[in-house]
This record gives sequence, structure tokens and C-alpha cells, in this order.
Amino acid sequence: MEEKANLKALLSTNLLPLAFIGDSVHTLFVREKCLSNPNCKMENYHAFASKFCKASAQAKALALLQDKLTEEEREIVRRGRNAKAKHHAKNASVADYAQATAFEILIGFLYLEGREERLKEILNLSITL
Repeated sequence: MEEKANLKALLSTNLLPLAFIGDSVHTLFVREKCLSNPNCKMENYHAFASKFCKASAQAKALALLQDKLTEEEREIVRRGRNAKAKHHAKNASVADYAQATAFEILIGFLYLEGREERLKEILNLSITL
């Protein structure tokens, strides 16, 4: 019950902490997908994971997911995109970083809400689009 109250508090103020957890959830998902190919060399794992975890890839995934999002998810993304991060990735444009942050906030939101099926659906779509 306290976790739900904390999530509601986050949703009413600063969404950036959701990006913190969303980044971890997304990265773990991608790394688990890397391991699904047991014949892959160790140096290829990082290249595969980086392909999906960099800001430009997350921004592209979010753009392709837009029409598959619910109204509530679109609102989370809109607010996440407008959240004012104090820094941005050195290898990404400001626009891509804002979109990637919104993507991570969406992932963090779904994870903390316990919406496991929807989270899996979005994560799987994000690496297949």
C-alpha cells in the first residue's frame, strides 16, 4: 500500500525517478534477450545491448510505439518528455534524450504499477520495431 502511495506522489510531482527504475528494467530486459543466444561471443553482448539501450534507439522505439499506447500511457510519456533533466547524454541530441527519458519513465511506471503483461508487451515491441 505504501508503494502505491509513493508512486502516486511521484506521478503528482517529479517523474524523473521513474526513469531511473525504467532504465534498469529496460537494460535488464535487453541483457536477458542477449543471453537467449548462447552461441554469442562475450564482446557481442555489449554491442547488442547498446543497440537497444542508447538514447537514440529508445527515442525511435517510443516514436514507433505511440499509436499502440493507451491514453494514460500517452499522458505519462508527454509529461516525461517535458520533465526537466539536469543533464543529457553526451552522445544524443537533446530531443532524443527527452524522448528516451519519456520511454524510461513509461517503463518505470508500468513496472512500479505491477502491470507485468503490458510491460512485457511494450518491452518486446521496443526491440522488434
